[in-house]
Amino acid sequence: CIPGDGTRNKDASRSDFCTVINYSVCGALSLDELVRFGASSKTIYLPEGRVLVRDGDVEDFIFSVTNGCLKSFKQLPDGRRQVTGFYFPGDFIGLADSDVYLADIEAVSDAGLCCMERKSLNALSRDIPNLERRLHELAPKALAELQGQIVLLGRKTAQERVATFLLMLLKRSFERGVTANPVSIPMICEDIADFLGLTKETVSRTFSTLRKLKLIGLDVDKTVELLDRDGLQRVA
Repeated sequence: CIPGDGTRNKDASRSDFCTVINYSVCGALSLDELVRFGASSKTIYLPEGRVLVRDGDVEDFIFSVTNGCLKSFKQLPDGRRQVTGFYFPGDFIGLADSDVYLADIEAVSDAGLCCMERKSLNALSRDIPNLERRLHELAPKALAELQGQIVLLGRKTAQERVATFLLMLLKRSFERGVTANPVSIPMICEDIADFLGLTKETVSRTFSTLRKLKLIGLDVDKTVELLDRDGLQRVA
């Protein structure tokens, strides 16, 4: 996604680089800093269903999602699964202060990622203040998302959880600067259920209820139109 030969055309602009540059960690970098970043990274393609890392793998690499969607999940001893989050373009994977990855991470859809060795990113962040500052800004955001999910799973009803989930996808679409409505839902019903702490049957029934209330439209090509955002907000 970024030229990796350490050079750039004198007429190059930010639009010549990664398509998610404006809302990723790289958004804080100058053109010359972007070239340095790109010289230490490479792009990889991950087909739908392919595992990126396993829970407990040594955290040697940092990944930035450039397209597609991935999910993180924990497999419980009794065979159940908890989806702990979804990654969209602009999101980073592997920034946790840990020596190992804390979950399995798998492609929900065909995905592209920018990959860099952790030691290379650490070296760059020491040399590029804007990069270090931006990385530090990501930590409070991750904590806020974790706290939000704790409330989601611990206190909300099924309708409240599904409405909150749809509004979360809407917010993420706005952040990525893509068409926000209809909302893209690349994950399958089981993934949503395992994220919200519900059964897939409950998720399906709840979507039907929200349609009957005319809060959302029909599913079309993995998208759902939000017909009444204020109504969804009240439910959430």
